[in-house]
Amino acid sequence: MPVMNDILAVILGGGRGSRLYPLTKLRSKPAVPLGGKYRLIDIPLSNCINSGIYRIDVLTQFNSHSLHRHINQTYNFDNFHTGFVEILAAEQTPVFTQGWYQGTADAIRKQLFQIKAARAKYVLVLAGDHLYRMDYAPMAEFHWENNADITVAVQPVAREDTAGLGILKRGAGNQITDFIEKPKDPVVLETFVSREDEAKPFICSMGIYFFSTEVLIELLQSNPHFDDFGGDIIPYAIKNCSVYGYDFDGYWRDIGTIRSFYETNLEMTTPHPPFNFYDSQNPIYTHSRFLPGSIVEASQLEDVLLAEGCQIQRSEITHSVVGVRSAIAAGTRIKDSVLMGADYYASELPSTPPIGIGANCIIEGAIVDKNARLGSDVVIRPFPRGTDLTEENWVVQDGIVVIPKDAVILSGTHIEPHK
Repeated sequence: MPVMNDILAVILGGGRGSRLYPLTKLRSKPAVPLGGKYRLIDIPLSNCINSGIYRIDVLTQFNSHSLHRHINQTYNFDNFHTGFVEILAAEQTPVFTQGWYQGTADAIRKQLFQIKAARAKYVLVLAGDHLYRMDYAPMAEFHWENNADITVAVQPVAREDTAGLGILKRGAGNQITDFIEKPKDPVVLETFVSREDEAKPFICSMGIYFFSTEVLIELLQSNPHFDDFGGDIIPYAIKNCSVYGYDFDGYWRDIGTIRSFYETNLEMTTPHPPFNFYDSQNPIYTHSRFLPGSIVEASQLEDVLLAEGCQIQRSEITHSVVGVRSAIAAGTRIKDSVLMGADYYASELPSTPPIGIGANCIIEGAIVDKNARLGSDVVIRPFPRGTDLTEENWVVQDGIVVIPKDAVILSGTHIEPHK
């Protein structure tokens, strides 16, 4: 019987991340902060470790410096452990003179030498921008019991969410019989109705693929023009291999847009969030910071996710995330916002205005990235959904105001819809 040590996990670091811009202006998608203190890459890495998978490759390409630093500082096994977390960056080789990855499948094809060197019998392919908690062991056992070539993790999905996902149909024994990536034609979509549940009549791929290694190598080498798993590999494999769908009924969210990032973070501020970071049996790991507890001075906080090392003075904060080292001056009101905090304290690098939120500000419906400096009396309010604007020091994506990393917003600035 195979064991979990026979598995190599490969986490895809993502492309340019244009739908998450400007959060990806200076970092890759998996390096984007999440939940006040984590990064997106912590999710698949933690799931692997909690599942007993200790051989992990992370494929990176764009804006990867902060991602590399985070992984190197966080995921180090001791000398007596056979596991590893390796970074495989895009590069030119004698075989591949065009070093950039052209898609998910092409990324793994260009690193097949390293993947073969691991001598793993199975390869688990994961995305670096999803939020979920999953034990991969039952999926691996499902794969082995069915003698599958490929197993795809699947989940029910609503009609309005199908446009950005891979939708599939299954036959007897959960074997996948048909697959379509990001369907646009409503007539074609109707042929993929697989469930009697009106709320979620379709089944989608979660972008989690479990391959028998020999099958993966054959598919990639025999089809050099196949760049993506969802668009190319999986539809082809369904006709030529045994491909099964493994049901996962837990929380799962693709954090691919500013809107999904914003809403997912705010979900964590509720008393009973859909994703629970307070799981002592399956924790989410991240970089260890030696920070003091947060100081909250004569303030009112309601439904707030508060990270460590913050300094909050006489402010009112509602339904918001307050990230590590956040500094909020007196008289400020914050609502429905995501503050990512700072990489260092203002005293370490004096600036005017200082890092954080100044006095007497009103911040609503915004994302404030790390190390941003907002002066006093700044007003930020959300725009109508669907609004997109790009200004020198701020951006509006789908109505959400985003203050980029290291941006400076001068005192008295108003960012709000015209009345």
